[in-house]
Amino acid sequence: MSPIFRKLTDVRHALLRLHKALLDDQRIVYERAHGTVTPSEFLQLIINEPAFDWLHRLSELVVQIDEQMEDTEDILTPESAKTLLDQAKALLTPSETGEGFSRAYFDAIQRNPEIAMMQGQIRKLITAPLAAA
Repeated sequence: MSPIFRKLTDVRHALLRLHKALLDDQRIVYERAHGTVTPSEFLQLIINEPAFDWLHRLSELVVQIDEQMEDTEDILTPESAKTLLDQAKALLTPSETGEGFSRAYFDAIQRNPEIAMMQGQIRKLITAPLAAA
């Protein structure tokens, strides 16, 4: 496996873990306001509820990484990998004064120490030189 492919694989896995943690956190927030939901109700909330919309951006990034990596290990270039890593870095920039993902992500980091730790780990992984991947 090429270092580029390995790094994107590692980033993808970290993003999926973060996505799960963010979903779990958002579910807690939602259930505090609206009551407990079943697993099937939760799936519908993820798809249709505006309170979960901000998470779609992270899902879309994972899909972009998947598409780049699909059957392209031999042609995945450092430039295309850098573009994806730059997108991840930009998306995962929390902002107290921002809107959409950046604000909701900031709030989740403030609420949940596990998410704050993941943020640091992913940031380090994304910004590490390729040779260190």
